[in-house]
Amino acid sequence: MELEVEPVEQLEDVADAAVPAGVDAPEYVLYGGKGGVGKTTLAAATALASARGGARTLVVSTDPAHSLSDTLETDIPDTPAPIHGELPLFGAEIDPETALEGRPDPGAPLAGLLGGAGDAATMPGADEAAAVWLLLEYLDDERFERVVVDTAPTGHTLRLLELPELLESLADQFSEVQDRLGGLAGVGVSGESAPESLGEFSARVTRLRELLQDPAQTDFRIVTVPEELSVAESERLRDRLAEFGIPVGTVVVNRVLQDPSAVADVDPDWLVAPNHADCEFCGRRWTVQRRALARAQELFREHDVRRVPLFAEEVRGEKLLRVVAACLEAD
Repeated sequence: MELEVEPVEQLEDVADAAVPAGVDAPEYVLYGGKGGVGKTTLAAATALASARGGARTLVVSTDPAHSLSDTLETDIPDTPAPIHGELPLFGAEIDPETALEGRPDPGAPLAGLLGGAGDAATMPGADEAAAVWLLLEYLDDERFERVVVDTAPTGHTLRLLELPELLESLADQFSEVQDRLGGLAGVGVSGESAPESLGEFSARVTRLRELLQDPAQTDFRIVTVPEELSVAESERLRDRLAEFGIPVGTVVVNRVLQDPSAVADVDPDWLVAPNHADCEFCGRRWTVQRRALARAQELFREHDVRRVPLFAEEVRGEKLLRVVAACLEAD
């Protein structure tokens, strides 16, 4: 039996007065958290609002499972390029397999230190290494006044931040082996020794950590959803980041079962709001979410906690992203 699908009514546009032109954020904004909580949506919304304020803005995805192109409904290349006809908005989805062409491969010295066998690109952590190598180029690119980053899920992000100590240890071990074997174990990478290549890459990761540790330059925003397990995982991420000296400026609770007009100054007439009174399912879910929201407020009371509602429509394209931006910037 074929299901009948009712046509979807087109959304009206959002009044300019309700949408922020610019964002209250430092030069770098990074969205982190577990997979599936909506980091890509929030990064896209922030980048659009930033560009609307006139700032030359780059939005970058380092998540191997890219969805930035789908969210913004435009093709996004693997190197920074303009992605909006009217705004100074640029985008890049980092592809570790192709974007390092013509640059030193950070995976190669790792492969050499670990025995020289196998393809460096297939080694554990190679994708993260390539993402960091390129991300630092984009963060230091003087063409952009703000860079918004959709990071890989939690585990990937933390592994990146641990790399300097790992690389330093590997380089020391490599030097010891070289000394013992009289140079017979030398491993070259594009005319450079492995320790030199590792040192360059380690310096890049250290530079990234320095940026993340400076709240005047970077706002690391943890994204969660109003479920107690997700809130608990976000607490663990915050604590792990604190171990690296990285402050969290903002916590965004996404997909809250709440009327958008209660979160931001937007027109409620064309947005479908949940009916907690007459919909038993909505009412029960709201009870669950309120417990999680109360827990989030308690855990993150020292941070700027923002709410973004759950929309009836899939958040794709500029119209709904502008509403998301309004929620993120609401006081």
